[in-house]
Amino acid sequence: MTETLLSVEDLKVHFPLASGDVVHAVDGVTFDVARGACFGIVGESGSGKSTVARALMRLEDPTEGRITLGTDEISSLSGDRLRALRHRFQMIFQDPYSSLNPRLRAGQAVREPLDLMGLDIKGGREQWVRQCFADVGLHPDSTRLFPHQFSGGQRQRLSIARALATQPSLIVCDEPVSALDVAIQAQILNLLRRIQREKFLTFVFISHDLAVVQNICTEVAVMYLGEFVERAPTGQLYAAAKHPYTWSLMAAALTPENSRRAGERFTITGEPPSPIDPPKGCRFAGRCPFATDTCVAEKPAIRDFGGGHTVACHYAGELTPPLEELAA
Repeated sequence: MTETLLSVEDLKVHFPLASGDVVHAVDGVTFDVARGACFGIVGESGSGKSTVARALMRLEDPTEGRITLGTDEISSLSGDRLRALRHRFQMIFQDPYSSLNPRLRAGQAVREPLDLMGLDIKGGREQWVRQCFADVGLHPDSTRLFPHQFSGGQRQRLSIARALATQPSLIVCDEPVSALDVAIQAQILNLLRRIQREKFLTFVFISHDLAVVQNICTEVAVMYLGEFVERAPTGQLYAAAKHPYTWSLMAAALTPENSRRAGERFTITGEPPSPIDPPKGCRFAGRCPFATDTCVAEKPAIRDFGGGHTVACHYAGELTPPLEELAA
């Protein structure tokens, strides 16, 4: 039986405003991640995926719901009790330029979590830091350099080394390659795949790009305006996506020529609704070319299509995927 490492139940993260309104950034997401798996969350900017990441790291406090890591429920912990578990879950941030302290040498930046958490490492902390550098493809002697002396790709490798330093079981990757050029993206993705396999790590991987998560994730959830609209094992999602919003993301991830052809058959227009006042029906209805009065009036239930494939759409399974001819 596959062991569940991370369990998230009905997670909600709401931000009250001075006006009295509330931003529904995350509005009830549930998922489990098996130990050693990579769970992807994709969606456009403003969908709530990075807020999920920050809530998992307890950088944002959940409004409702439970987050369980192994046997420890971490969503309600604070202070010393939370700090005692920090070494078990770490984060790789989107921007390798702003996520590193420019005043610390690279070796100090990687060692800092060990010192702050008081972690004892067999063989000593300095030797372990050098091993972390080697694990991510950085020369151990580069521990003496400052962040500005590294390239963008090297800085992200340094961020990965810092995340590995505490020997976590879970790493949350928040758009870890979006700030890098395409060639470097491939290198970093290959690195993440290798260290996940070698160290049997569990990843939650946040991205706006379906083409990126296809290369690393074992399961993908598609997020729109604070909710999951589709979730499936990666191969099944790409072979048989059923939600119109997922199709729109797939069109954006195609080659320029195929994207043009897809756009002739399927486009979405306009901006997402405000998370302050989300629609009472399907949240995608206002931009969906297939929407009916039912979609506007009634919130779609999550439907199970087997094999771990779930979709929140009134007409899932009845619509023709507009990208079907592009698979030929």
